[in-house]
Amino acid sequence: MAEYDLVIRGARVATASDVFAADIGITDGKIEALGRSLGSGAEEVDATGLLVTPGGVDSHCHVEQISSTGIWTADDWFTATRSAACGGTTTIMPFACQHKGQSLRKVVQEYHELAGPKAAVDYAFHLIVSDPTAQVLGQELPALIKDGYTSFKIYLTYDALKLSDREFLDVLAVARRDGAMVMVHAENNDMIMWMAERLIAAGLTAPKYHATARPMLVEREATHRTIALAELVDVPVLIVHVSGKEAIEQIRWAQSKGLKVYGETCPQYLFLTEADLDKPGREGAKHMCSPPPRDEANQEIVWDALVEGIFEVFSSDHAPYRYDDPEGKLKAGPGAHFKQIANGVPGIEVRMPLLFSEGVLKNRISLSEFVALTATNAAKLYGLYPRKGTIAVGSDADLVIWDANKQVTITQSIMHDAMDYTPYEGRKVTGWPVMTLLRGKFVWRDGEFTGEAGGGMFHECDTPPALAAPPRLPTAFDPVAGKLVE
Repeated sequence: MAEYDLVIRGARVATASDVFAADIGITDGKIEALGRSLGSGAEEVDATGLLVTPGGVDSHCHVEQISSTGIWTADDWFTATRSAACGGTTTIMPFACQHKGQSLRKVVQEYHELAGPKAAVDYAFHLIVSDPTAQVLGQELPALIKDGYTSFKIYLTYDALKLSDREFLDVLAVARRDGAMVMVHAENNDMIMWMAERLIAAGLTAPKYHATARPMLVEREATHRTIALAELVDVPVLIVHVSGKEAIEQIRWAQSKGLKVYGETCPQYLFLTEADLDKPGREGAKHMCSPPPRDEANQEIVWDALVEGIFEVFSSDHAPYRYDDPEGKLKAGPGAHFKQIANGVPGIEVRMPLLFSEGVLKNRISLSEFVALTATNAAKLYGLYPRKGTIAVGSDADLVIWDANKQVTITQSIMHDAMDYTPYEGRKVTGWPVMTLLRGKFVWRDGEFTGEAGGGMFHECDTPPALAAPPRLPTAFDPVAGKLVE
């Protein structure tokens, strides 16, 4: 009788702390044993010459969500999670997005109804708080945190979503009191709108002017403001999709002072540039995202910050809007100005292969750093570790088996999302997932998706560990406790 449901033999295993040779024994969807010459499995895989890493945790993606311009993402929960599985990601953390006037609890229920029947990989939810009413702050948000929704995102831009500084402080206070991580889209909305209005009035409407309206300083200012507000309340914050040098400098400064400030960057800031927004006609719209990609020199600065450890996580910010589609990026028509074009690019399937090829194989980062950036750190930050993000006895058997020598040219024709383009068309990479396992079951194997709609499982998140750090209030008054500190 077999000792395990599945044994992966002869693997070179990489975690965020070690790289070692081992067999992996899996039973009932969990890793039961790591060692040499394990007993028999009902099924066995020979991984000799292959690399095994934890299943990716993509902690920033938008799935079946409507944009601020009124356009739905192209991917629903099935196509997005199918694409994730084929690229080595086994857990995603998209957003349950509250719009003005909505009950946050009802929004979460609606997102569960969308996800449950379709998700092919596991998932948890961040919340987006855009309307922090007394009901939301006093009842809904604290109750949802207790129910395992322990992270939420705040916007400082987009009229439909942005909070004032006063509202932001109220949300930060709830996060500290009840135990949640706050993610921040840090761009100064008034600066952007002021610039955009003047650009459009001057007839400068092409996609490339999206970047002109959002120079690095709008990100720098909002990042600085976020750090100051978080310091006042003494709560951890993560600055999402950091694009450039000036925001990086703010985060580096905060981290050097011991503040609980974390950073995230994405493939578009390592592999795209502002020149991609200046393609003929409206082709540049395919590369529009916020913040926008910067120039080539800035690309290297983002790489350097990644190597330095400024960024905890590397997420896709998958926000897929089709190009040649009446409900896509150019919904407003071929003459649409840049403010009428939906922001966002796809990337959930190529996130890990891009970083593996250009990071690990180009000796910019180690294998263990790759694992930390694509899986372990996000699982830790958001309260999913050690269920997710590692290869350890007792953890979910979420695994990616890589052929580190496999050469692939990225084209839309090999993607598994619902898009009609990839911004990385024609890019050659080395290293690609040949198998992906979700809780011990193959969902991607030898070029074929083998998962199923509804095969994914929702996971509640624990209290983020960053909240356990000792208090560091900047004044003698604790604004959350409402009393002087002795």
